[in-house]
Amino acid sequence: MQTTTRFEFGDVILVGFPFTNLKTTKKRPAVVISCADYQSYRPDVVLMAITSQIRDPLSFGEAMVNDWQVAGLLKPSVMKPLIATVEQSIVLKKMGSLSERDRLQLKSLLPALLDLNTTT
Repeated sequence: MQTTTRFEFGDVILVGFPFTNLKTTKKRPAVVISCADYQSYRPDVVLMAITSQIRDPLSFGEAMVNDWQVAGLLKPSVMKPLIATVEQSIVLKKMGSLSERDRLQLKSLLPALLDLNTTT
């Protein structure tokens, strides 16, 4: 078990984020979507990509970061439905944290993205 938790849900970090083909990475901001309890037991962190390349209209699973300056981002950005698990040790730095309204938006986005709203 790890003794410290470095990141919390909604923290915005800078990391070498893997492309979907897993052959290369791109240094980009990402938002932490794993909880502190998860990270207290694991050496990794679960992330969702953030990009400043905004397309109108947004695609399924995307959400604007409304308070992008509070999050430590350099320009208006969008959370993209690209999820990756990376070792905490490769995180370059913490840039900031999502505002409460952006955290709530992310919390409502994840169940739809992962099909957790359905009952069977």
